[in-house]
Amino acid sequence: MRVLVACEYSATVRDAFRARGFDAWSCDILPTECDPQWHIQGDCLAVLHQGWDLLIAHPPCTDLAVSGARHFAAKIADGRQQRALDFVQALLDAPIPSIALENPVSVISSKIRKPDQTIQPWQFGHGETKATCLWLKKPAKAEADKHCRWPRTACASDAARAKPLERAQPHVPRYCRRNGRPVGRILDRI
Repeated sequence: MRVLVACEYSATVRDAFRARGFDAWSCDILPTECDPQWHIQGDCLAVLHQGWDLLIAHPPCTDLAVSGARHFAAKIADGRQQRALDFVQALLDAPIPSIALENPVSVISSKIRKPDQTIQPWQFGHGETKATCLWLKKPAKAEADKHCRWPRTACASDAARAKPLERAQPHVPRYCRRNGRPVGRILDRI
């Protein structure tokens, strides 16, 4: 299976797929931080038609994320937001059988379409809370391992947000860890 990981220069996702035997390549306008042998430096839109079976895309969220909503007027006025939305739409429309596009809560939801799934890091053994949206074409939804979930608790006050009961990670089962860090089982479902 040929996998293209678009907008990735760290090679983290690419290398995870390569370790499992996939013909995975990363592509970004920036040079890779790791082995450049499987990295395409350039515009990922230029390589979408090269016979990939799976596209995993991490388009920049700078002009899309609602966390920067106070700057939307300027981004709309100068066209940055529309260019970012056009880029996302081109990725979603790629002639690739399976696509997973990742971005935080953003205007993609209102301008293009709602995400197919929203996940949280704590669902995969990490203590953080940060909603991450997934727009999918064919791949199964990411499923957190029930043994890797962080316990949740009710708020101490109505204004407070729910937090994991503890931040320490020793209780996370060994099979939920990789390189000393807890992980979910997203790759196991492919």
